[in-house]
Amino acid sequence: MAIDQIAFRHAMTQFGSGVTIPVTVDDAGQPRGFTANSFCSVAMDPPLVLVCLAHGAESYPVFRDAQRYAIHVLSSDQGPVALRFAEKRADKFEDAQWATGADGLPELRGALARVSCEAHAVYDGGDHAILVGRVVEAAVDDADGQPLLYFRRKFLDAAA
Repeated sequence: MAIDQIAFRHAMTQFGSGVTIPVTVDDAGQPRGFTANSFCSVAMDPPLVLVCLAHGAESYPVFRDAQRYAIHVLSSDQGPVALRFAEKRADKFEDAQWATGADGLPELRGALARVSCEAHAVYDGGDHAILVGRVVEAAVDDADGQPLLYFRRKFLDAAA
């Protein structure tokens, strides 16, 4: 039985989620990243998280083959950053406030949390890949920030 893809997509917009930016570096050492709201913890022992990425995304081959990556949980004031990393453009990091983290991966400033991962598995998820990472380090910003939420195709401020 076929499902109406428009109805399915609309139904999924009714589920609010947080917004993340996974990052890694390619073989040439260039930072790569994308915006994702398909992110969650998978297990505590070992600590695993997952994030999903479309097979057609420009950064898909880099993340599919990456041995390590980090995932940032965005704060409510990072909507413009999320939009920038959602676009197909080469200069996503150009104006973003980031530095190289201790793990050698890009570190976006102002994020509520960052989990650094080693690649654990990649699963087929239809037109997306399910990237499962083993968390090797987790850090939380001590500031009392609010998360950036995505609901009905819009960013929402949790404090509003």
